[in-house]
Amino acid sequence: MFQVAAAYLLDLVIGDPRQIPHPVVIIGKGIDFLERHLRNSVAPFIGLRVSGIILTVVTVGATYFVMWAVTEGLQKLNFWLALLANIWFLSTTIAVKGLSDAAIEIYSLLNSGDVAGARSKVGKIVGRDTHSLDESEITRATVETVAENIVDGIIAPLFFAFIGGVPLAMAYKAVNTLDSMVGYRNEKYREFGWASARLDDICNFLPARLTGLLLVLTFLLTGRPVRRAVRIVLRDAAKHPSPNSGIPEAAVAGALGVRLGGVNYYGGVEYHRAYMGDPEKNLDKQHIVETVRIMHVTSGLMVVLGSLVFLGVSALLGQVPV
Repeated sequence: MFQVAAAYLLDLVIGDPRQIPHPVVIIGKGIDFLERHLRNSVAPFIGLRVSGIILTVVTVGATYFVMWAVTEGLQKLNFWLALLANIWFLSTTIAVKGLSDAAIEIYSLLNSGDVAGARSKVGKIVGRDTHSLDESEITRATVETVAENIVDGIIAPLFFAFIGGVPLAMAYKAVNTLDSMVGYRNEKYREFGWASARLDDICNFLPARLTGLLLVLTFLLTGRPVRRAVRIVLRDAAKHPSPNSGIPEAAVAGALGVRLGGVNYYGGVEYHRAYMGDPEKNLDKQHIVETVRIMHVTSGLMVVLGSLVFLGVSALLGQVPV
């Protein structure tokens, strides 16, 4: 419990310094290596889908085992060294500061009239084409990304950290990284990335619904229209192509009184994302700041409430929380 709270605070303060090797980058390189070899050496014999299943099992299993071995080894070596390492490892699974900084930078660029700069920046945090987006569409892309990442960038890793410590939290990040690298529905990855995408959906199922409850509490505490947000979630969340991302996006849309979704372009191809919310207000760059505030309150609530639950369970089991 202490380690998770400390990791959250560490992420808030320093985020992910570029000069320190990031575990997720290492996981990503491993995925890239395995993908190349599986496609060239294995897939011609057993097919893309089975090869993708192997990629998923090996990546997630290896990540969990390696992190378990490292944390156990450090624990035997020195308690304080192990504690500090665990806090740092956990902090790398959380993306509060990175997500907040990126969104606020986009807001600042829009606020200064630098739409081209905002397009370039938003292109680094979304998968859609951004070269022709106007201010309203840049705002929509940013709000949608921040809302969606409340689940997989913050609440889900905290959830798995509370129940399984560093190994499980890092294994979740391996799942999430797999989905971001191969979990696409295009021709190249539809079969090869099938297992990664499905496992990501499964792992985010409970955290997404927990996020929905935390968002309701956030709206209550911050004086936002809870009933409207709940109504929009019940009406629109299931329209999202993801079984999980629609919950935070619809909730934020309802709380802000805006409409998310619409036409996106990926590689020049037009896709229509189902609408979330009603356009009671026009999307404005200030909505980026409001969404970031919602993200901060929601993540803080997760840490506080998760710590209380952890303390309660530890007390019932007669254990000393760490």
